[in-house]
Amino acid sequence: MFYLSKIVWLVAQPLSLVFLAILLALLLSLAGWRRSGFLFSSLAALMLFVTLYTTTGNVLLQRLENQAVRPQQHPASVSCIIMLGGAIENDVMDARGGIEFNAAADRYTQTVNLALKYPHAKLIVSGGDGSFSGRYEGEAKATEGFFADFGITAERLIKENSSRNTFENSANTKDVLSANGLADCLLVTSAFHMPRAMALFAKMGISVVPYPVDYRTTGKTSLSFDFTQPSLNAQNMATAVREWLAIIAYRLAGRTK
Repeated sequence: MFYLSKIVWLVAQPLSLVFLAILLALLLSLAGWRRSGFLFSSLAALMLFVTLYTTTGNVLLQRLENQAVRPQQHPASVSCIIMLGGAIENDVMDARGGIEFNAAADRYTQTVNLALKYPHAKLIVSGGDGSFSGRYEGEAKATEGFFADFGITAERLIKENSSRNTFENSANTKDVLSANGLADCLLVTSAFHMPRAMALFAKMGISVVPYPVDYRTTGKTSLSFDFTQPSLNAQNMATAVREWLAIIAYRLAGRTK
């Protein structure tokens, strides 16, 4: 399932679909089926326009981000804070050393903030090597020094270093919680990722309080043209499509209710 999802995403992401539509249009035209070739080239142009020059991706992403909100008031106390991985650049770190974060760095900064606010809470970092090659050491292991730099002791840190995707995050974290006698934790992950994560944790019978971070949209975006930031529009479209496809796939596979 893990490798299949990686392969499917290589093909299903918006710009890959545009490329495949153009390639098919070229092949059809060379074969003499010019009308069909024109149809697929027009489809490619339409997909590219929607991806680059409309707010469609932002609206799709925003719908996910608006589903879960942070607690209006912080709980008086929590026994643990669960942070889902997915915020580091494995290939850059492997080549240059140190810790390099991607756009989801808020997962770490907000987790540190919560860990300092709740000094007695355990901190569970759930994330292994989610790459196709599987040659990296795993996110929980690679970033343990980051928390130490902020005074979070090794006794508080629980590293779940084998998860490759969100389903494995929830399954492996369930085992960690059971082994350590922990319950009713805060769950930290990107806001667009929170609905899928919460659904998986609920399916596992794990009660958590969502603490979404890493917002990518304003929450008030409406569907319109946007010629000012095509690269960002494309990035948000890819993120949104990937997340919605994952939600659908997990539901069809029976991994969520």
